[in-house]
Amino acid sequence: MNNARPAAALAKVKRMNQSLRHEEPDRVPVGEFFWGSFLNRWRRELGLPEDTDPYQYYDLDWIVTTPNMDPHIRPFETLRETTDEVVVRTGFGGVVRKRFDLPMPEALSWETDTLEKLEAFEFDPPGEPRRFFDGGDNQIAGVGDGFARNSPPWLDTVNALRNNYAVYGSMIEVSECLTRMIGQMNTLLWVGEYPERFGRQILRIGEFYYECCKAEIEAAKGLLDGMVIWGDVAYSANMFFPPEYWRAYFRPCVEKMLALCHQHALPVIYHGCGNVAAILPDFIEMNLDAYNPLEAKAGLDVVNLRRQYGHALAFCGNGNIQVWEAAQPEALRREVLRKLNAAKGGGYIFQSDHSVSSGVSGHTYDFIVNLVREFGQYPLQLGEYDEPV
Repeated sequence: MNNARPAAALAKVKRMNQSLRHEEPDRVPVGEFFWGSFLNRWRRELGLPEDTDPYQYYDLDWIVTTPNMDPHIRPFETLRETTDEVVVRTGFGGVVRKRFDLPMPEALSWETDTLEKLEAFEFDPPGEPRRFFDGGDNQIAGVGDGFARNSPPWLDTVNALRNNYAVYGSMIEVSECLTRMIGQMNTLLWVGEYPERFGRQILRIGEFYYECCKAEIEAAKGLLDGMVIWGDVAYSANMFFPPEYWRAYFRPCVEKMLALCHQHALPVIYHGCGNVAAILPDFIEMNLDAYNPLEAKAGLDVVNLRRQYGHALAFCGNGNIQVWEAAQPEALRREVLRKLNAAKGGGYIFQSDHSVSSGVSGHTYDFIVNLVREFGQYPLQLGEYDEPV
């Protein structure tokens, strides 16, 4: 196989790597996650063909790919389907309702609904080739703001994207599995009722996803440019459970994944929603490369975080989606240019503080990207929005 890549793709890899090493590349890297409903609005408002890809249209720098991470690799079981919605049972053993007029799915029930069932649960092998080389249904790729069956083989996707972007693989950690496999209510209940007993299962699941991460890296055979670890453990005000509990049972998996990726020269961006201020020092101790998405509505501000932590950690995100949705030009200008202060000395990837929703107009997103392209060139010249960091 000829793995040679075009110069433009290699330039994006270099740009991302320099930024994550806290060096100033030619310009601030830009990435994004998009809702499907936003893409429909964006294409309609900008008069673009239905197949227009925003990553290509804006020449974005990096993109994330998702292998099959389901505990059981199996097709979705369709329980109900109409023109308005679909209800399926996935490889996580959860029943999920997806209404097509709403942005996110609703979890209805779980096969694994007792701690005893979780203790007896057997995962399909982490290195099962179907995770990486075969197409098929998988919940992470197929059930979100949209709904898709029969996702293409992961490695085919990686190969198809490498000519245009820095391509990152990804792997969930325990918290994301539990949300889909037993639900957040059971997760929080069992943390409180059976902290040590449940903790042993958290460690077991963490070991499974560490092995999945290892298998993904082996399957890629050097084709990846980095890795994203998904793991929501917080809400808008604080963490779901005490930081000490996270350190005892969730951190070991993340730490092992980070070390593994770094052994293979893969930088890591951790995606965790909510206010994670209490454990950011832990991620610095673990040598995380960058944290994403830094939700503004959870009280996080990337410029203040840069002042607090210096260049001990890179940041990815924090574009305030509520300001983007309000679409006031001067407020947008201030939001974008002020956040670019965090890119001084490198260490910042520009994008939203989670993903671009259908509440953002196509013209607004176009305005934002053009601002970053104009003012994100090094050396940064931010004018009245320049702040010391």
